[in-house]
Amino acid sequence: MVDTGTPRPGGSGVGRRRGGPRRSSYGPTVVTPSAPAPRRSSRDRTTGPHPAPPGPPRRSPTGSRAPVRRAAAAGGLRLATTLAVLVLTTAGAGHAMLTGLEAGIERVDVFGGLPDRPRDGDGMNILVVGVDGRDRITERQRTRYRLGGAPCHCTDTLMLVHLSADRDRASVVSLPRDSYARIPAHTDPVTGRHRPAHPQKINAAYAEGGPRLTVRTVEQLTGVHIDHYLEVDFTSFMKTVDLVGGVRICTPRPLRDSHTGLDLPAGSHDLSGGQALQYVRSRHVDGDSDLGRMSRQQQFLAALLRRVTDSGVLLNPVKLNRVASGLLDSVRADHGFGGDELVALGRAMRGLDPASSEFVSVPLDDLGHQVPGVGSTVTWDRAKAERLFRAIREDRPLAAHTGRRSPAPALVEVAPARIRVQVLNGTSAKGLGRRVDRELRAAGFATTGTPANAAVRDAGRTVIEYDPGWDRSARSLRAALPGSRLRPVAGRGPVMRVTVGAEHRTVRRVRVDSPRARADGSRGAVTGDQVDCPRER
Repeated sequence: MVDTGTPRPGGSGVGRRRGGPRRSSYGPTVVTPSAPAPRRSSRDRTTGPHPAPPGPPRRSPTGSRAPVRRAAAAGGLRLATTLAVLVLTTAGAGHAMLTGLEAGIERVDVFGGLPDRPRDGDGMNILVVGVDGRDRITERQRTRYRLGGAPCHCTDTLMLVHLSADRDRASVVSLPRDSYARIPAHTDPVTGRHRPAHPQKINAAYAEGGPRLTVRTVEQLTGVHIDHYLEVDFTSFMKTVDLVGGVRICTPRPLRDSHTGLDLPAGSHDLSGGQALQYVRSRHVDGDSDLGRMSRQQQFLAALLRRVTDSGVLLNPVKLNRVASGLLDSVRADHGFGGDELVALGRAMRGLDPASSEFVSVPLDDLGHQVPGVGSTVTWDRAKAERLFRAIREDRPLAAHTGRRSPAPALVEVAPARIRVQVLNGTSAKGLGRRVDRELRAAGFATTGTPANAAVRDAGRTVIEYDPGWDRSARSLRAALPGSRLRPVAGRGPVMRVTVGAEHRTVRRVRVDSPRARADGSRGAVTGDQVDCPRER
């Protein structure tokens, strides 16, 4: 039986505004690829991983070279570690502690002598650069978590973090490392020779000219003035996750990747440092490759922020000191990002939580733009990217913020409109079946509209009966009914039967998980509570 999901008949201080922003250039004119064909659902079995749905062939932005892919896979580690640096070392820590921690940060001259910079704006912009640091991983960790390969000492993650002027909002913009860019004219720091401006991938700026050329390239490409620079190594990542007590993530589908060893069934999981490492590195769990991995990294960032703000680590000076020390041990920063800036920032950031954070990747246009001598690059959607960075320059929100207490919808595999449901009242409470039928229909499910009473009226826990051939649809329905349990019934057919128990409290909103749309920016920015696991109520 195949689960088609289709109903069947019958069943540091704030920068000053010193003028208008400079418009940026986004490289050559590109050809927009044709719209992808609609994906069909795969066989809905629990005996193994679901195969990737068919779709049009798409060239991977990373190409086929294994060493480059391995370096890219570690990108989420720096994303998570750096966000933790910003939160853990600034949200309520004392000046003396931060001054001591600051002494361990390696400094780098980034902004000295930079020409033609964009005008400063409101808020604070931090460019986060992740570099390969697997040479510091132990042999045991290398074997257990499949971290083979030599370190490339290259840049594989670029992220722009914008903190609003009132410090009530944090915006995280992922810059794909294979983005097409024009590297500005510069003097080679090794040979001393002048190099004219030339086309390249954005991550090549670091290899050619280090942090300073990286900042110049990003500022030229985005038109955003960079206030601070952070360069992070991933070697302390596992220790950091363990020190905060692990991070909870949720997945609507099983995640298996033979390259990293990741093997998670559908559901919620509290990940230790090693498991988190596998989660953010995996890129072979579905057909979305690097875009799917970027989406999971965003989910992990939101979950990490939730863990940090909920765990009380910010109120425990001893634990905070241990965690922050482990993080800052692998950080390089500009000379201006010091203890005073960290303290001032911390006092303003105490109220940040997942609902006040927002995540987006630069909207993409061509995922396989070929450049002679460079290879396959990804180009940005010029109009959408300009709107995104104009909002950053003008200190405007990127996503709709509906309130910090609004519950997040649960991520599901199958759209609720494609799930047929019959509701039975398993209690003596009058009208409960009709109420749940209306709530499920309001949440988008295809209820029959004819609720009835169950034969036995003493049910405690809500039960969902389903045909094993429709297990993905059943899991999607269970996500909308917190506390319910699944009961497979052979021959049941496509119509799920929900027997509502006395423990039922609410119907949770759900939405279809779309990693690719979230990762390439085509769906727009989302708040942290939208990508984080929903809280039980």
